[in-house]
Amino acid sequence: MTRYIFRRLAISFGVLLVGSFLMYVLTINSGDPLEDLRESTANNRDQLMQARTRTMGLDLPWYQRYFTWLRGAAGCFYGQCDLGTDRDGTDVLALLGQAAGATLRLVTIATFAAIVIGIFIGILTAIRQYSGFDYAVTFLSFLFFSLPVFWAAVLLKEYGAIRYNDWIADPHITVTVAVVIGLVLGFVLQGVLGGNVKRRLLTGGITAVFVVSALLYFTYVGWWRSPALGPVIVIIVALAFAVGLTAIFAGIGNKRVLYSTLTTVGVGSVVYFVIQGFFENPNWLAMLGLLLSAVVVGLVSGYFWGGYSRGQAMALSAITAVFTAGLTFVDRLVYAWAGFLEIKPRPISTIGASTPNFGGDFWETTLDWGSQLLLPSILLTLISIATYSRYTRSSMLETLNQDYVRTARSKGLSERTVITKHAFRNAMIPITTIVALDFAALISGAVITENVFGWKGMGAMFKSGLDHVDPNPVMAFFLVTGTAAVIMNLIADLVYASLDPRIRR
Repeated sequence: MTRYIFRRLAISFGVLLVGSFLMYVLTINSGDPLEDLRESTANNRDQLMQARTRTMGLDLPWYQRYFTWLRGAAGCFYGQCDLGTDRDGTDVLALLGQAAGATLRLVTIATFAAIVIGIFIGILTAIRQYSGFDYAVTFLSFLFFSLPVFWAAVLLKEYGAIRYNDWIADPHITVTVAVVIGLVLGFVLQGVLGGNVKRRLLTGGITAVFVVSALLYFTYVGWWRSPALGPVIVIIVALAFAVGLTAIFAGIGNKRVLYSTLTTVGVGSVVYFVIQGFFENPNWLAMLGLLLSAVVVGLVSGYFWGGYSRGQAMALSAITAVFTAGLTFVDRLVYAWAGFLEIKPRPISTIGASTPNFGGDFWETTLDWGSQLLLPSILLTLISIATYSRYTRSSMLETLNQDYVRTARSKGLSERTVITKHAFRNAMIPITTIVALDFAALISGAVITENVFGWKGMGAMFKSGLDHVDPNPVMAFFLVTGTAAVIMNLIADLVYASLDPRIRR
């Protein structure tokens, strides 16, 4: 396996080298970097042209400029990174640090959300093939996949930002609107859960009544501007998640795994009250420490309760711990919403990755960060969900028709066991390839999204480099996306070996 990894790395670096050469040659031949100065009527035009020529090295042969860049880029792998300067003399490495932080933040969240939602929807549609739910998801998947990014971004800015900001100033939901929303959600949920006519009517009816009641209650108490979850809701939702996760992957009958996840929620419930004082003035490093502590608690709980299901108990308890920790974090964020609205009355921005001169505390700053991230993340997620759901559905259907799945069913195994332990694991092998490729593709696709939403990310840096025929920013973009593609493909290879032990040999 080690030899295989090193061989793949060597091939990947060769691909990066050839790709960098082609990218550099194409960029420097895409136009004239002195065009704007040639058309200038300034008295010091010649001096400006000479200064830019020296800064960009235009007086040197193209191959010498390329090898100078390549030598500096190679230093990034041993701590002496030098990506040169742009045409204005600004250090590209400094620009890349700011741009990559914004873009990778956007792409990572969108990719993770698309993977979770897309795979879940793909499995459901495969299980319920040719149902109304399957047809509806198929239609929406093709719709989202074919949406022009710039057009969808404009719609999101109009309805997700401008009109929402108008509404939140004086939030009110009428009875008619509440009933319509409740009926729509009830119809959607009964289609997802399926069953006979009686079960569908019961599911849809209960959902509609609950949603209508909740919307009207929230409007009456002014919850939209001063929301809160509280310990009761946090604990109930965490318990429901623990039971549901156990039921899906281990079965309620597996008491050891169930007790493990419930113990994790119990510890998280106690910690919820203990850390409230700490939440008054936290920082991200402390938050990361709390998250790692939650994972450790889940692993320890699974280890002691697991017994013959120790591995499964540890994994599910760790997931439950992360969910409970995240729910506690969201509870505190929701509590800070009222203060955030006082600082920023129009909370959802349409331009930029952050609000200039924002003066809130940790929680209010986090809300500002999240509100800026919301719309572009939704856009990239919707586009990727279509891909993941379609590939997952196709892969699951192919796996469910295999002989070993029919054998598992003939042995009397439950449908849950057949799907989660036999079909799902093998269906994920081709999906892993899509994930690896999609991450790098999303970074490239974020160029348009960042342009529409005014993000100063890698897309803006790439576009600026092309517009100015400035190779260094373009090559910095290539270096990050190319390296991301190499790393993600290497991770995919390791995941292959984990999903199918035969690949290790």
